[in-house]
Amino acid sequence: MMNKEIFEKIKELVARVECDSPFYREKFKSAGITAKSLKEFSDFEKIPFSDKAELRVAYPLGLMSVPRSEVVRIHSSSGTTGSPVIIPYTKKDVEDWTAMFARCYETAGVTCDDVVQVTPGYGLWTAGIGFQAGAERVGAMVVPMGPGNTDKQLQMMTDLESTVFCSTSSYALLIAEEVQKRGLRDRIKLKKGIIGSERWGDLMRGRIESELGIELFDIYGLTEVYGPGIAIDCPCHCGMHYWDDYLYFEIIDSDGMVLPHGETGELVITTLCKEGAPLVRYRTHDLTRIIPSKCKCGSVYPMIDRIVGRTDDMIKVKGVNIYPANIDTLLKDVDGASSEYQIIIDHKNGRDTVLLKVEKKDGADKNTVERTVCELFKKRIGIAIEVDALCIGEIPRSEKKSRRVFDYREC
Repeated sequence: MMNKEIFEKIKELVARVECDSPFYREKFKSAGITAKSLKEFSDFEKIPFSDKAELRVAYPLGLMSVPRSEVVRIHSSSGTTGSPVIIPYTKKDVEDWTAMFARCYETAGVTCDDVVQVTPGYGLWTAGIGFQAGAERVGAMVVPMGPGNTDKQLQMMTDLESTVFCSTSSYALLIAEEVQKRGLRDRIKLKKGIIGSERWGDLMRGRIESELGIELFDIYGLTEVYGPGIAIDCPCHCGMHYWDDYLYFEIIDSDGMVLPHGETGELVITTLCKEGAPLVRYRTHDLTRIIPSKCKCGSVYPMIDRIVGRTDDMIKVKGVNIYPANIDTLLKDVDGASSEYQIIIDHKNGRDTVLLKVEKKDGADKNTVERTVCELFKKRIGIAIEVDALCIGEIPRSEKKSRRVFDYREC
């Protein structure tokens, strides 16, 4: 729950954005909210949520809450589904983000003796430069590769003896498979992987760890809220610690009601210190829970659970709600099934159809895997589907994020 110190920070934040942010000044005015109206903790929950659709409307610099002369950098979302969201950063914002990211590396046990290979993209996207700045803060040697060019990635990984690999889970899997194919396992020196940007399941995690012989750490973040580096799991791997001296986390249900710690819902974030583009009660659409217990690692920072999905990645077929996480969990319980899949939904002859393409492990019987997946899908999720079990590698790999759901019903 919110303590007195955090509540004072929030009151200062609301007063600041009410004065300096045209976006929030108008939003608060419409809702009848003022900084002076925050008398008790419960008053905070009367503040309306913000969401990405509103941030898009504020393009290009409608979120800016400082004079332009104080902005030292901008980052942006991709804008693939509409106008991009432009986030301005002050010098302090960049320093705070770097400090949080360095804290992530330290939590994962990265030190100045490590060589950190950074594969996420640079430029307007937050990932590459964030991974680099945090690693440099802890004194590690950085290999700023950026995305793609797998041949060069593997060359640098072996020649420079990289010990830490930063990437999406999809690219980590691609690298793991290439290391196996090329017989490089004995030549690489990797110890840890810092993996973010997309949700991934235990089966995929296990494959990457086994094939590369490394320990994996989930890292969390989003462009609107600094970028990656606002939470990471520790060596106990029982949740991701988040930095509550910089951020306030809430979990809400589908009706916007705040849930108690331990219950799963949508993560809402308030930035306590951000200057360039502060956010108040920002709906991330990521599904998780605040873990009520303390971590065995001894960290003073609270935890959220792994991201299990998004409110907007749910698909509805024949009246049944399906999340990709449901499929991850199902495949983990199928002997012979591997981690990769694609679900293809269409509408033919007046009804919805579902084809689930999965990969089977070498030596597994195709018919047995298909039959088992069909039976479990019907039993656990509630609808009949078709399954096509493919060999490892037949589902396309990605150097960025993998697309797993293909819904052609509205095409």
